[in-house]
Amino acid sequence: MRLQEGQVAVVTGAASGIGLAMARRFAAEGLKVVLADVEEGALDKAAGELRRDGAQVLAAVVDVSERDSVTALADTAYDAFGAVHVLCNNAGVGSGAEGRMWEHDPNDWKWAFAVNVWGVFHGIQAFLPRMLADGTPGHVVNTSSGDGGIAPLPTASVYAVTKSAVVTMTESLYAHLRAEGAAVGASVLFPGPHMLRTGLWESHRNRPERYAKERPRRTPYRSLDQWETAMRSAGHEVEFTPVEEVAETVVDGIRAGRFWMLPDSEHSDRQIRARSQSMLERANPSYLESFVLD
Repeated sequence: MRLQEGQVAVVTGAASGIGLAMARRFAAEGLKVVLADVEEGALDKAAGELRRDGAQVLAAVVDVSERDSVTALADTAYDAFGAVHVLCNNAGVGSGAEGRMWEHDPNDWKWAFAVNVWGVFHGIQAFLPRMLADGTPGHVVNTSSGDGGIAPLPTASVYAVTKSAVVTMTESLYAHLRAEGAAVGASVLFPGPHMLRTGLWESHRNRPERYAKERPRRTPYRSLDQWETAMRSAGHEVEFTPVEEVAETVVDGIRAGRFWMLPDSEHSDRQIRARSQSMLERANPSYLESFVLD
């Protein structure tokens, strides 16, 4: 797909982090951008910054876990611009789960799936029929993660399960689009290859009451800065990938029609090989034993 001035890109989770970086990158290419996010204050700030830079922007407060909210987003985007060419289902949350899986609060799973999995599905159903009906080239990018999308980090198992689901959903979407001979492509994004400074660590700030924890946390939430400090204190150097590089990966991948938006990484490649080999040999998943589970 060629990205051209005047096209329209819709990005969920666009008020900060990866989503905002993608929106900025699309705007730099001359696209009109639709910013969707559940956090109104941050959304207004992001939209204002883009407008001051000369971008044509539409901002909408959207809860991707609610089908009607995403359908309303599609109506708003098409009413304003008449078309959508790029859809980035990017909104995501950490679950806030702690302890072993059998100790998890069920609402941690319900909330994470509502946003990370149902949010992607809602985006597909709200936008794809109209994108296909237009008959023009388009692209859908669904944000996954190396945690789950490649191999699970057992200490963040809820998040990993949701991101694994995003990979399978996008593979299926790709096959369905190919079977239709559609001009719309699909890709799965693995942000990285290193850690990212995003608001994912503070997802609980936007947790709705309907998914509130049924029992209080045993330990306080830990911020990214606190996690980084703990890792450095333990002798582990932490590398970060600028979100702007992730946005560049997306733009390059759309232009190339690349399904796997997976940056080069020796670590990721080792995980992929180890997991694949374990499956081919019908062997136990020893590649998980390197993770500290306490």
